[in-house]
Amino acid sequence: MDVDASGDIFQFYELHETIGTGGFAKVKLGRHIITGEKVAVKIMDKKELGDDLPRVKTEIEAMKNLSHQNICRLYHVIETSRRIYMVLEYCPGGELFDYIIAKDRLSENETRIFFRQIVSALAYVHSQGYAHRDLKPENLLIDEEHNLKLIDFGLCAKPKGGLDYHLMTCCGSPAYAAPELIQGRAYIGSEADVWSMGVLLYALLCGFLPFDDDNVMVLYRKITRGKYEIPCWLSPGSVILLDQMMQVDPKKRITLRQLLNHPWLIQGGIGPVEWHSKYPLRYIDDDCITEMAVCYRKSKANMLNMVSEWRYDQTTATYLLLLAKKKRGKPVRLATFFYGDSLFKATNELKSKKNLNFGEEPESTEIPLVLCSMDFLDECAFIEDPTFVPLSPRKNQRTKYPSESSSRDTEYTTSCKQKESRNVENKENINSVCQKTAEPFVLPAPKTPSYKMNSVGKKNILMTPNKNTTANFKTGNVCVKETPTKKYADLINTNNLATFSLSPERRSRSLEIDPEQDQLGSAQKKKGTKVFGSLERGLDKMITMLTPSKKKGSMKDGPRKIKAQYNVTSTNMVNADLVLNQIISILPEKNVDYTQKGYTLKCKTQSDFGKVTMQFELEVCQLSKPEVVGIRRQRLKGDAWVYKRLVEDILTCSNV
Repeated sequence: MDVDASGDIFQFYELHETIGTGGFAKVKLGRHIITGEKVAVKIMDKKELGDDLPRVKTEIEAMKNLSHQNICRLYHVIETSRRIYMVLEYCPGGELFDYIIAKDRLSENETRIFFRQIVSALAYVHSQGYAHRDLKPENLLIDEEHNLKLIDFGLCAKPKGGLDYHLMTCCGSPAYAAPELIQGRAYIGSEADVWSMGVLLYALLCGFLPFDDDNVMVLYRKITRGKYEIPCWLSPGSVILLDQMMQVDPKKRITLRQLLNHPWLIQGGIGPVEWHSKYPLRYIDDDCITEMAVCYRKSKANMLNMVSEWRYDQTTATYLLLLAKKKRGKPVRLATFFYGDSLFKATNELKSKKNLNFGEEPESTEIPLVLCSMDFLDECAFIEDPTFVPLSPRKNQRTKYPSESSSRDTEYTTSCKQKESRNVENKENINSVCQKTAEPFVLPAPKTPSYKMNSVGKKNILMTPNKNTTANFKTGNVCVKETPTKKYADLINTNNLATFSLSPERRSRSLEIDPEQDQLGSAQKKKGTKVFGSLERGLDKMITMLTPSKKKGSMKDGPRKIKAQYNVTSTNMVNADLVLNQIISILPEKNVDYTQKGYTLKCKTQSDFGKVTMQFELEVCQLSKPEVVGIRRQRLKGDAWVYKRLVEDILTCSNV
């Protein structure tokens, strides 16, 4: 990864494990640093995209214009010379497809709940002039509240002549494609979507597809005939609805408007499907704007103007994630407070000093002072700003921000009226803040003892300071209490910089980052000095002492203990090693290549030409209730139904 891309993404997000892969994309679990919210980061390489690059642009443009409770929200777009990053709403429930195969098939009542949400999302999409054209269970995710979110708008179309305008492009997944598409005829996007919804409804109710065959031409013939099996467990109402949606003649097909009030969908007195958005596009929430204005040290009017630009940058992401927190009943609070511009911008300016070695001061010390929430630092385990000065007030005592000075010899004081700074701009900013702010900010109270690294000679000594430790800096004397954190403490070197900034790759804690993504860290290592290396080693020792690590999935630790989930197949066995060995023994027979990491098997299948056609994981784990061995499965790449048959075959042959 090029340095600018790495810098951009790690500036705002932590990246963790890979949660999905596609033809040209990888999706990682991420965390937005200043809100603490989990996100999904879709990473795409422009060279690998090739001719599909316009499809990504289409998806981004569509998601910027769609806001609905059953559509996955776009937060942030980062584009570099080599990559495109899409930061999306995180849905921990995974794909609807995995939910279907875990339950074999859904009950009619549960299907109705899900299908009403699908109808609501599609009715809204069509009302905005779009046709999705790629509806399938893999493109519907389940959020933490067990609601569906529609994703993947890469094949969507917005005809300039309106939704009734005829389209010609044949796209989507063959098993879900309408007859008019595969016959090469002009078609209307909304009518094609209704057919795909019928196939999806059938999959929910039956657990398999209405039209399926390994031979594509045979599959197409089945679709054009429109004949499918009707299982005995389907209710008469379900059979009627499926027949109305999967009509070969699109003019005889039921419309989405008719679906909103269909008897099957309103059965039980539920009422018509509500398709209007509960979260209107470009909605402005006063609480979120106020919180951002406080943190960015801007007026509410200026903050409102910044958010209203909807650039889908850090400002947009911060606002939308704050809004998401409010919807879930969480406090509308940012974890980091700072003066002036973003703390990330200030940090990067410091890092960009080409001739600046560790221990030297930058040419300008006009870096915003950053005060971080201790709860947030405990979770994120990093300190971003190199000029960070920890402060901890007494209980119920309000503390004002100290001003920065452009000289080492200037003394800091705790009163705004007594501040004397050689930097006139900083002085004016601080005075204006003190005059306009009715109440100064309250810093969080300390929670746990802190640890302090003092440099004595050539040895680093770990010390536990008293609560009233006074920190003396060469830039001046500041009598403050040390603000404690659980995982990291200030690294003090009285002859060098006052504080130490953790490298982005250390705070990202990514479990699976490509080697090329670490070039930012390698660039810093090239500029590092012996002092820097010494501090790094000292920090490593401190981390080891405070939080001893274990290798994930190591055989010595035994299988991971988890609760029963829909993507976990339980067995009647209690010996995890025996189950693992039985699965491993059967994989070669099924032409599945694998690599083993503890109790996790990373599996893949390849075509005759060496192209990877399927990637999935099988993890042997220990279930808590009942206390038996389970097998967690996750599809990463490849056709969903082919994956379903393959995994079922592997588990059946393994006798687990």
